[in-house]
Amino acid sequence: MSKSKRRPSREAAASPTRGLIERSLLSDVSRMIEEARSAVAVTVNAGLTILYWQIGARIREDILQEKRAAYGKEIVATLSRQLEAEFGRGFGRRNLFRMVRFAETFPDPQIVSSLMTQLGWSHFLMIIPLKDQLQRDFYAEMCRLERWATRTLRRKIDGMLYERTALSKKPEKLIRQELDALREEDKLTPDLVFKDPYFLDFLGLRGAYAEKDLETAILREIEHFLLEMGAGFAFVERQKRVVIDEEDFYMDLLLYSRRLRRLVLVELKLGKFKAAYKGQMELYLRWLEKYEMEPDENTPLGLILCADGGHEQIELLQLDKAGIRVAKYLTELPPRQVLERQLHKAVEQARERIENHLIEPKRRPKR
Repeated sequence: MSKSKRRPSREAAASPTRGLIERSLLSDVSRMIEEARSAVAVTVNAGLTILYWQIGARIREDILQEKRAAYGKEIVATLSRQLEAEFGRGFGRRNLFRMVRFAETFPDPQIVSSLMTQLGWSHFLMIIPLKDQLQRDFYAEMCRLERWATRTLRRKIDGMLYERTALSKKPEKLIRQELDALREEDKLTPDLVFKDPYFLDFLGLRGAYAEKDLETAILREIEHFLLEMGAGFAFVERQKRVVIDEEDFYMDLLLYSRRLRRLVLVELKLGKFKAAYKGQMELYLRWLEKYEMEPDENTPLGLILCADGGHEQIELLQLDKAGIRVAKYLTELPPRQVLERQLHKAVEQARERIENHLIEPKRRPKR
């Protein structure tokens, strides 16, 4: 008598399907929990930030009424002891002074509300100690727009991003106008994007090297290079060949900026800036404008990276009007104090040149 084949039970037959359903269910529920936790964390962080601002504003109001610095220290010390006893260490003397400084630095509650959609209390703690109000506003608005993590913000501040932007070299009135436009319209201009100098120390170049070595090193470290260029930059092509009047030309590095919605051509030069570079770059930019620019894009910009600049030549050539920027690059960084002095001196000199340029036409005698 042959043995009949045993049929698998319904439970056994359904187990693979059940396993798939369970894994899918687990994945979906896990995602829901993570999203909810993130949303709660954002809400709590925003709530704490506005609470700290309100506490700081209230304490500041009390101190200003007395108009005595000693009273301020006394009232904060007393208040901190009472709050710590009831609510814990988060309301100690040091933190209360931070809250007061927060309200002093950002006195407009509407601005605070718009910033805290992306900035948490940890972001503000990094921005508040900065000395210059324009500098603080720059980092706060760029952090909001580009959604920097606290680690990124720290890296940008330590890398003196503000001091290196073209924006910082303008008169304060013009800086304020651009920052207000950034806050109100999310309007990002080239002066907020382009820097001088660019830090290329990550390339590992030391001593003497050729332009080809510089380009090869940048391509090897393209991710770091794009980060140094700024958020939203993408690599398009290297040594792009173009034919003009039956003659071959090669563009060094072609990038695209999503923020500026335009092509950016980078030309690499080893020595000091030369006036002849302008003609070459203008030719390339006009070619890109004619053959590569899309209908919804802005006019291409050029960036000439040199080992050293030439401010007077650059000013006389009026490169900005041609859509050309010139900047130094540093493959080896000097000590931080030396770099700070150099950058502050460059900012002062650039502002002086701009102000003199604005005043000079008024001094010219009428013909």
